[in-house]
Amino acid sequence: MNMHPGAPAAAYDPHYDPLVSESPGRNRDYAPTYWIATAGVPPQTDGPIAGDTDSDVAIIGSGYTGLACAIFLAREFGIKATVLEANQVAWGCSTRNGGQAQNASGRLSRSQWIGRWGFDVARRMHAEITDGFETFEDLVRSSPIDCEPQRGGHLYIAHRQRHLDKIAAESKILNDVFGYSTRIVPRAELLRDFVNEAEAVGAVHEPLGTGVHPAKLAFGYLRMARDLGARVHPASPVQQIEQRDGAFFLRAPGGTVRARSVAIATGAYTSLGLTPVLQNRCMPILSNSLVTRPLTAAELEATGFRTRQVITDTRTLRFYYRLLPDNRVQIGSRSAITGADAANDRHFQLLVDGLHRKFPPLHGIEIDYSWWGWVDVSHDMMPRIFRPDPKQNLFYALGYGGNGVSYSAQAGRRMAQMIAGQSFNGQDLPIFTSPLPGHAFAPFRRIGQRMLYRWYQLRDEAA
Repeated sequence: MNMHPGAPAAAYDPHYDPLVSESPGRNRDYAPTYWIATAGVPPQTDGPIAGDTDSDVAIIGSGYTGLACAIFLAREFGIKATVLEANQVAWGCSTRNGGQAQNASGRLSRSQWIGRWGFDVARRMHAEITDGFETFEDLVRSSPIDCEPQRGGHLYIAHRQRHLDKIAAESKILNDVFGYSTRIVPRAELLRDFVNEAEAVGAVHEPLGTGVHPAKLAFGYLRMARDLGARVHPASPVQQIEQRDGAFFLRAPGGTVRARSVAIATGAYTSLGLTPVLQNRCMPILSNSLVTRPLTAAELEATGFRTRQVITDTRTLRFYYRLLPDNRVQIGSRSAITGADAANDRHFQLLVDGLHRKFPPLHGIEIDYSWWGWVDVSHDMMPRIFRPDPKQNLFYALGYGGNGVSYSAQAGRRMAQMIAGQSFNGQDLPIFTSPLPGHAFAPFRRIGQRMLYRWYQLRDEAA
């Protein structure tokens, strides 16, 4: 069957909360993002599962990771996977993010890697993440994908002098230990050559960084996966995973998929009870985003945007922002604690206030798009691509912590290699050999999150 997903059976739910809701729904409409509004008609899919079927590999989740896994299974091993998606294709993180591909994954800095694992493992981790950025770029350069890449690197802008001192020290480690050529950008140069941001005291520039149109990237992955023979079924939430007689049986409303192997790539939208191996393994965190109307020539001059590189600032609850190809500004940051509070206007206002602080000439500018989505944050701030039981062909790739736009391609590739039984360089690294850590106080995590957010805000804004 070769069809468009058709009209969604259910409206977008702005209050969906993965720690409360049993599932993300069935065939729900997309969040009202700028990306979906400007991506064009979604590519064809194989429609919802209709009847029982067999597949070598069943992939749960049709975001970047799941589709990349399907691509590499087909391209490198001739394995044609079946991808099951609860709602629309790439309905979760992959069409709600800020489109910032960086040479990173997880939330830890390189110096924190050294502290946790030592120099040797940290260097090899850096090599893996950098190889992952190239994997991502190889896909972006492929003909089925046109995601408006904005290359040139990543600007890490310090909003306080003490933060500039900190990232300058990290820059030295990146250069000296990892051979990664970052450089300090003084305030005068930053304002003259990059962007006239009022808060900035300086920055560090990293050479690897690419801005993309997230939905066009996801839709390009979808086209590529299906061209290679993968089947992609939206409106097919997995309600149960059962193992018997050496196979997995994945039950969806329209039928059951019998598969030799299962790959879970559900991000922060993992259903409660989907599988015990993921119970309390990730903390879903909300992130808000908005996009302005296009800037006028006078506003472009006043804000001094001479770069379209991806930008983040040095707050713990960081802002991420950039100038889009059509001269709109996109900015995002952390948001509500719960889905029930997600639509509260104060979270939108936090972004508006941040935009005004950074770019006073944009005070009062019309906001054309506003949305939010969930980020999968692991309890130790690093992702995992892992096989929980060596006797079972079940794998997962989760926990990017908001840095998954580029590394998700590599995670999908690594998961495909694991499924196919192929070894790869770095396979003994911690992100491949250990599970996502659990959390002993999982039911109370949000109490701690609320307290941490208040502390972070006080600390970040201190002079």
